[in-house]
Amino acid sequence: MTTLDILPEVTCPPTDLWSDEPPLESDLHLQQIIILLSCLELLWQEKNDYYASGNLTIYYNEEQLKKRDFCGPDFFVVLDTEKRPRKSWVVWGEQGKYPNVIVEILSDSTANIDRTKKKILYQNTFRTPNYFWFDPNTLEWQGFRLIEGQYQVLYDN
Repeated sequence: MTTLDILPEVTCPPTDLWSDEPPLESDLHLQQIIILLSCLELLWQEKNDYYASGNLTIYYNEEQLKKRDFCGPDFFVVLDTEKRPRKSWVVWGEQGKYPNVIVEILSDSTANIDRTKKKILYQNTFRTPNYFWFDPNTLEWQGFRLIEGQYQVLYDN
């Protein structure tokens, strides 16, 4: 009997998962996401080492996959990765990479979650360096930078 004969079979969760996002709250939300994606694409048209998307599920662990209890960000960017189409962002299939930047577009139905639960998730689990939220109705804009594991408010210059 060899070592290979006694090793337990290891199974990994799937990596080719479809996004499971609810519809956007309004046309205004869709327009904001399109603006962000279009501006970034124009600015970085020569780059192929990033991925940006909007309203796409980020799968980050098996438990979340089973519970289906997390809606992805409205807009996110991952640096130092291959720019190619994806059905979703599956962290374990992307070398453990999480977004470098996340933007949430606030609405009456999501503002509380975006300011609390998602902010904590992005800070503690994703460790996303830059998190922003924007309310297209009130023009509220707030940004945070991850410093020593905690989000610090970014102030206007």
